[in-house]
Amino acid sequence: MTVNSSGLYFIGDIHGHKLKLIHLLRGAGLLNERLRWSGGAATLCFLGDFVDRGPDGIGVIDLIMQLQSEAVATGGQVVAILGNHDPLLLSAYWFPEHPHSVGKTCKDVWLLNGGKENDLARLTAQHIQWLQHLPAMLLLHDKLITHADALLYYDYGATIATVNQAIGAILQTPDFDGLMLLLDRFTQRLAFADARLDGGLRAQQFLGTYGGNQLLHGHTPISKMTGKPAVFVTQPLIYADGLCVNLDAGMYMGSEGFVYEAKNQRS
Repeated sequence: MTVNSSGLYFIGDIHGHKLKLIHLLRGAGLLNERLRWSGGAATLCFLGDFVDRGPDGIGVIDLIMQLQSEAVATGGQVVAILGNHDPLLLSAYWFPEHPHSVGKTCKDVWLLNGGKENDLARLTAQHIQWLQHLPAMLLLHDKLITHADALLYYDYGATIATVNQAIGAILQTPDFDGLMLLLDRFTQRLAFADARLDGGLRAQQFLGTYGGNQLLHGHTPISKMTGKPAVFVTQPLIYADGLCVNLDAGMYMGSEGFVYEAKNQRS
């Protein structure tokens, strides 16, 4: 596939599936046979949840960090935002024996949510710093980018900058209580779903607050919204009257994933 040099590409929750990620990037023309950036001046955005549930979360992070460095040389851009499993890994690293809930430590909870000991063992200071500085929200052209289809971002500010600053401060301290609250809030989902009578209105209000004409997110596997088995999910779910695009293919549930090239759908 020939890459669009001015294109805007997205990949949802990877969850440690590095080989699937490589296959997707090569198929989209963003990665060459030597596993180097070949996207030219294109922009590629990852929507968080790089680790847990799959075999090589650290390998996923290493590849993204590599592509970020290589894309700059050709006028391209590779960006990534924070998912909920990324600070969950950090909680297991920073506070492994700290009580999280009744009878459970932070590490226990991380393991119960798909944590992989191999990722924890390979986590370096460079990986930690990268995760600590991931933005929680981005505006790319007319697209608002978040990990979660949730209203939790309101709790941290009314602008993208204030949200990113507030969540960044929690991760960069690190603040145990703030981190636990963030992880708890990240359990929210389906805020804009068509099954809700006010889903479309909520999407309008969310975009009105933070900007953009369309919200792109991951977090909730598409199969959980449609009932369609993840193995058959090969494209995004566009819903809420076109205001929302779900990009979580459910790679850890059996989907091979997909790369989504965004278009200007609303002016």
